Amino acid sequence: MKKRILLSASLFHPLTDAATVITPMVFPLLLARKFLITNYAQIGLLSNLGLLTSLLVQFMVVRVSFRREYRTLMVFSGLGLCASLALIPLARTYAALLLLFLGLRICASFYHPIVIAWVSKSQAGSGRELDDAMGIQSGSGNLGVGLAYLTVGFLAQRWGWRTPHFVWAVFGLVLAGLGAWILRGVSSRSGERPSLRPADWWRSLRSIRRFVPGFFFGGAGWSVAVYYAPSLLNQKYGIPMGQTGLFLALWIGLGTVTGYGYGIWSRRFGRKPVFMASLVGAAAALFLLGFAPTRGLAVVGLLAFGGFLLMTYPSLHTFVGSTVPAAGQTMAFSWVSNIQLVSGALVSLVSGVLSDLLGIAFPFVFTGVLTLAVLAFYAPRGPAFFGGEGRGPDGSPLSREGAI
Repeated sequence: MKKRILLSASLFHPLTDAATVITPMVFPLLLARKFLITNYAQIGLLSNLGLLTSLLVQFMVVRVSFRREYRTLMVFSGLGLCASLALIPLARTYAALLLLFLGLRICASFYHPIVIAWVSKSQAGSGRELDDAMGIQSGSGNLGVGLAYLTVGFLAQRWGWRTPHFVWAVFGLVLAGLGAWILRGVSSRSGERPSLRPADWWRSLRSIRRFVPGFFFGGAGWSVAVYYAPSLLNQKYGIPMGQTGLFLALWIGLGTVTGYGYGIWSRRFGRKPVFMASLVGAAAALFLLGFAPTRGLAVVGLLAFGGFLLMTYPSLHTFVGSTVPAAGQTMAFSWVSNIQLVSGALVSLVSGVLSDLLGIAFPFVFTGVLTLAVLAFYAPRGPAFFGGEGRGPDGSPLSREGAI
């Protein structure tokens, strides 16, 4: 059963994450034509409201998840994402684009709070299995984003910005259908049904408060890359959209490799060293992106940022899975996603203003400074702060209980 849950997650995750980057990928084309979008602040507003919408919806998703099968919820999510992708190209005004984009964000709000928790709970009993599963499900989402970047850039350059939306709407139906078919006969129902009062949400947040700076970095880093890296490469360095999509695909592709390899790295070096190295590398890459004098160095910075940023996601998911009891993980992983959404919304809004005032490179410098602050917070903490290193003194994997 655990393999079927992980395999289904590895189909729904790429659909969810890919759907959220397809429209932002074509923002530079719309901005260049002054069609629907006329300045960076409008991009910031789109991303900000979209992320805040997901924040509000995810609280409701957690409540509904205890009354409905996850399979049903993910089918609804998949169909909604495909419908949104098919409708966005029909927008004729900024207001219509905004409303349709918010609809897409609503449908993208199901995977992260419920399925990641489901994967984590299904892997109970082995620190090694938890590390591997988190790396696989995270890497699968990155793989979907990489495929989106690789196809959207060339399709938009060749046939216009609407075409990739239609293509992915059809492909998304295939992914959603396969993901639902794999889960046939697998129930997500649990005998435990935790209370969801405000006090319980607050208690859940307190249980993971030590990881909040890490979640903040994860949301900020993802948002600045997704919403502003296409414009940085296309408009500052004059890289055509096809090549921009290729470089962004390589960005997420490198992150996919590091995500899939997280389990191996964490067992070899320990969870904290891997996480700290990711933060150091991400900060250096962000500053390189912000100050690169040539497009070659900018591309190097982008690729390095992908490798380091996307290693932090399975790290943080493993920290939560190792320290939060199974009954509380749906709320805990909802908080993980929500905090990332809040930080992404704030940073993307500020980045839009910074881009208009100081240039498209400054959002990356701003995010680099934030990363250094997160690094300074975690540097003096010991392994126990992160829920253990995920391995015993002899190198053998710890159980979930042993990692706490």
